[in-house]
Amino acid sequence: MTFEGSFIDPTKPSIARVYDYLLGGKDNYAVDREIGDVFKRDLPGSVAIAFANRAALVRAVGEIAKTTGVRQFIDLGSGLPTADNVHQVAQRHAPESRVVYVDNDGQVLVHGRALLEDNDRTRVVALDVRDPGGVRSHPATREIIDFTRPVAVIFSAILHHVNDDEDPAGIVRYWRDHVPSGSYFFLSHFRSGDNQETTQAEKVLQQTFGRGRWRTDAEIAALLDGLEILDPGIVPASLWRPDETDGPWGRRELTVWEHLIAAGMARKR
Repeated sequence: MTFEGSFIDPTKPSIARVYDYLLGGKDNYAVDREIGDVFKRDLPGSVAIAFANRAALVRAVGEIAKTTGVRQFIDLGSGLPTADNVHQVAQRHAPESRVVYVDNDGQVLVHGRALLEDNDRTRVVALDVRDPGGVRSHPATREIIDFTRPVAVIFSAILHHVNDDEDPAGIVRYWRDHVPSGSYFFLSHFRSGDNQETTQAEKVLQQTFGRGRWRTDAEIAALLDGLEILDPGIVPASLWRPDETDGPWGRRELTVWEHLIAAGMARKR
């Protein structure tokens, strides 16, 4: 996700493209790889963070599709497509699932248009996540999301790019107040570790993009105020409901890097 507009500027690093690079993608430019290499060199666990976050998202979407009746998903700050995107995971388990992706990065929107050609139950909305009212009222959203029925709202690795004075809790609260009971919220977020790795990672993010806010587990949980946080609570993403395909979590200690991204799911009663 970027905050400078929906056009592609190959001279400025993009959060979505740097993340794509860390995940091994090809939709990035030299300026993005330069920043990504800073993370890889100075913060060697950055790639593990990216993959741990993505795996937790895949598990969360799969669980919602398999175990609940929710068939509508809004992915806020969706980033560039990778393997197992939200619509692919949800529709694998529940083919009737409908997904709205929201981002304002130009590269994301280019790929979004390709998605529209291949999947009539997927839409892409070119707006900033800090404009939740605009997202909800957008014609593409209204076309496939029925707000009288439960919705899964996804904030995967996006709210740590929203500064405190931009009221990230207010963004979540808007969606909490505008979806019906039975809706689900999934959130992942960089977490403060009170250690050198956390301090350095936050510094790199702020210097590169001019924004970024690591938060404690209590602050992350507060973003979900008014919602029922489900087990196991706010935990490192690798420990959020792991399955046998995600490695031997629980049989070894997580690295300090794996502790830097937290995840949680909540439900509106």
